[in-house]
Amino acid sequence: MSNKVTDEKTYLFDKPRNVSRLLLGFYIICGGLFIADFVVHRHLVHPWEGFPGFYAIYGFVACVVLVVIAKEMRKVLMRKEDYYDVKEENYDMGE
Repeated sequence: MSNKVTDEKTYLFDKPRNVSRLLLGFYIICGGLFIADFVVHRHLVHPWEGFPGFYAIYGFVACVVLVVIAKEMRKVLMRKEDYYDVKEENYDMGE
């Protein structure tokens, strides 16, 4: 019996530990940006931009609205699976 070595390549995010590290990094960055929102002075154009976390809430709502609109557009723009299939009985070979 010989031990076969598999030639499967392992990628960076195949290991759950690396995924956990990445998520932890994202959480730390989000927390830092949230804290910076209270410290950094911004030049505001509209008064509602001064609310804490305004840009985070605005971005989240905009993303949700885009997804909802895309789901509704799918109903209008969706075609059947065989939309591009050629039907042989209607296809003229130019004879």
